[in-house]
Order: sequence, then structure tokens, then C-alpha cells
Amino acid sequence: MVIKVFLASSSGSTAIKKKQQDVVAFLEALKVDYAQLDIACNEENRMWMRQNVPEEKKPSNGIPLPPQIFNEESYCGDYETFFDAKEDNAVYSFLGLAPPPGSKEAMQADEEQDIVENGTHAEENNDEGTHHDSIEVPEEDRNGDAHEDEEEAEEGIEEDEVAEPEGNEATEGDEEAEETGHAEEDEEQEEEDLQSEEEEELRQLENEEEADVEEEGQEEEYLEETQEEETE
Repeated sequence: MVIKVFLASSSGSTAIKKKQQDVVAFLEALKVDYAQLDIACNEENRMWMRQNVPEEKKPSNGIPLPPQIFNEESYCGDYETFFDAKEDNAVYSFLGLAPPPGSKEAMQADEEQDIVENGTHAEENNDEGTHHDSIEVPEEDRNGDAHEDEEEAEEGIEEDEVAEPEGNEATEGDEEAEETGHAEEDEEQEEEDLQSEEEEELRQLENEEEADVEEEGQEEEYLEETQEEETE
């Protein structure tokens, strides 16, 4: 599988150039096989990229900006999603590749697997302990109300523990929403910068054309005056 990075070699936006350089440099540092596809000089690359970026991932104007990253025909994401994956040590998952042994992402996956396995064993042990406790009827009879109070206290602790993740989930959701908002603002700013640069180029061309016209008019006037003097 080859990673495809769609770039614009002659982009007038410094922000886009910097993002393209960041993606390429990081892929080279990871020694990931990739191919650069220029959309500025190749119309087929431009059309293929625009057609294969999912509609929900396109900006409001419907035109996705480079860099855009694919794994063969599968869409991976743009610069913002690539940057988030890099921050989370999940670039290989983002690219749809298996992390090499010894990499941070591979070690992180192993740790998560160990946590899952240990949690499963702990639940099994808790189930066994509960089963033994239910058999020891005489001990419960001896403890009486004290045992009931302990159970109520444990239930209260469990309820507090269950309530905490909900708060954490809400916080994580707020953070994700905030990050998404920043990404959208950055993308809108980039589009405005790109439009401003294009407008500036058009103004420069118009000024150059006006200057040429004015210069031609002056040359014609000079020729007419010269001819009149020669006639006299």
C-alpha cells in the first residue's frame, strides 16, 4: 500500500506550503513509503482529489485545500486530522498502516491491550469472590446490620465512581468541540488568505496593463509631435 499526498507545488499561500512541508517531513522521518501528487501542474490529480474527498470533509465552498492524504483509494484525512493523529501518537492508525514493533504507537497499543486483559481478569476474580461470599451464610447472619451498612457504603462509592466518567466524557466532548472549532476557524482563515492573495495578484495585473496602456499613449503623442515638427 502506498500513501498518496496531494500537494500544490506552486501555491501562493505560505500556510499551505508550511503544512505540506510538515506532512512530507514527518512521513520521511517515519520512513513511510509515499508518493507526492501535484495538483497545480496536473489537472487529473486535481480532479481525482476533489472527487474522492468525502463530502462531509470538504469546506463550505466545496473545494478541499492541499495537503490531502490517501492510502491508495481510501481517504485518510487533511492536515488538521493528520496533526491530531501525530499529537496522539496514532499516525500509523491514521494512515491505515500497522505500527512497526518498537514504535511508540505499537507500545501504546500493547499497554492498552494489557489493561483490557487485566481488567477482564479482575472482573473474573470479583465474580468468584462474590460467589464465595454468597455461600457463607452463617457469617452474614453474625454480622447482621453491620454487613448491610458496608454494602450501602460500597454502593455509594460505586455510584460516585460511575458518575465521574460522565463528567470526564463531557469535558472530553467540550475539548473535541473546541479543537474542531479552532480547526474550522484556521481553515476559513486559510481560504480568506488564499482569496486575498489571488485578488492581490489580479490587482497587480490590472495595474501593469494600465501602465502599459499609458506608456503606449505617451509614445503615440511623442511620435505625432515629432512628425509635426518635421512637417513644419
